[in-house]
Amino acid sequence: MGRRFCLALVLTALPSVTANEETPVHQESWGDFWLFRFLINAAGYASIVVPGFLLIQYFKRKNYLETGRGICFPVIKSCVFGNEAKSALQDDALLGVRSETVESTTARQIFKLLFCATGLQISYLTWGVLQERVMTRTYGASESGPGEKFKDSQFLVFMNRILACTVAGLYCALTKQPRHGAPMYKYSFASLSNILSSWCQYEALKYISFPTQVLAKASKVIPVMFMGKLVSRKSYEYWEYLTAALISVGVSMFLLSNTHDKHLSTVTTFSGVILLAGYIAFDSFTSNWQDALFTYKMSSVQMMFGVNVFSCLFTVGSLLEQGALVESVRFMARHSEFAAHAVLLSVCSAFGQLFIFYTINQFGAAVFTIIMTLRQVFAILLSCLIYGHAVTVVGGLGVAVVFTALFLRVYARSRMKKRAKKPPVGEGTVQKV
Repeated sequence: MGRRFCLALVLTALPSVTANEETPVHQESWGDFWLFRFLINAAGYASIVVPGFLLIQYFKRKNYLETGRGICFPVIKSCVFGNEAKSALQDDALLGVRSETVESTTARQIFKLLFCATGLQISYLTWGVLQERVMTRTYGASESGPGEKFKDSQFLVFMNRILACTVAGLYCALTKQPRHGAPMYKYSFASLSNILSSWCQYEALKYISFPTQVLAKASKVIPVMFMGKLVSRKSYEYWEYLTAALISVGVSMFLLSNTHDKHLSTVTTFSGVILLAGYIAFDSFTSNWQDALFTYKMSSVQMMFGVNVFSCLFTVGSLLEQGALVESVRFMARHSEFAAHAVLLSVCSAFGQLFIFYTINQFGAAVFTIIMTLRQVFAILLSCLIYGHAVTVVGGLGVAVVFTALFLRVYARSRMKKRAKKPPVGEGTVQKV
């Protein structure tokens, strides 16, 4: 039974040609097959993770924290053991930020909100347009030849992470940050899952349309709720089930309405579904692991720096082992347009993360969720306008249902929080609802 399932999985994920004659998905060899590339990348990461794990276990068994000495001691202590002393610096800094926010004038707050919303929209809308351009279109096309596509998603992940690491490092160096206490190796878990989720996201565009990917990412609340109920035995409010049902209905409307459309730039294949499922799974692990790391009272930018340091290490190691780094650099040299797109993609990703941290710090998660939900709507519209994705009336209604449900979730959650903050009603008083 297990062998039949594995065979079916491989057969359904085998290279396929899309309905569009202009930009078919070509897999010229097994080297281009996504499952093969995934396993090769994973082997490259394992070649770094396994020796690192063995070293950490060795230092812990040897009780190096008490017996270690020499020049390498501070580095090993920081990487393996960390500084367990929790600093109150971050708490003070947050209080200072909150008091500043409260005392700020309304005009200043409106300006900040517009600044955050504009920064997030520009960063991530540009990032989405470029992501689709790089992964689905050719470079160097002319009358003499059709051009060539860039195929290595891992190199794009590396480009994004190295710039994000540089930006976060400079920010930490130039601003006052809490005393760092987490063992550095703990960032590697979030880093690895973050790399894999980004790789799945890029690779999925070879099989599915960008609007489909955006809707799938918007609907990840459904598997999150399912896993919460199954694993953690969580209970949910009725409105959470209602909005989850609306999201599933909307996504189904969109997908089914486009099943018979022969003019989409890509078709929804089983490979695309698997890659999207991988993205959602890895992304969910990343966020949960980062939440656990925040018990060390670090700042968001420190988290960004720590995760991206390991992301750079893993991706550059894997690229060098495969010989893909030199090949990708040569592709950049051949196509200056691709080089500009890759750099701009990395800039948008890095500064987008900073805008995320600043927005949540200033206005909270609810405002940030609304801005990013609007961004998803605009991203679908831009993709359809620029790349000619056809969306039927039923598909458009499905998109509207999904984002209406997402806005309802934000509204209901904010109402629940306001009720929880209200002081208890005294005896003899009547609470009006």
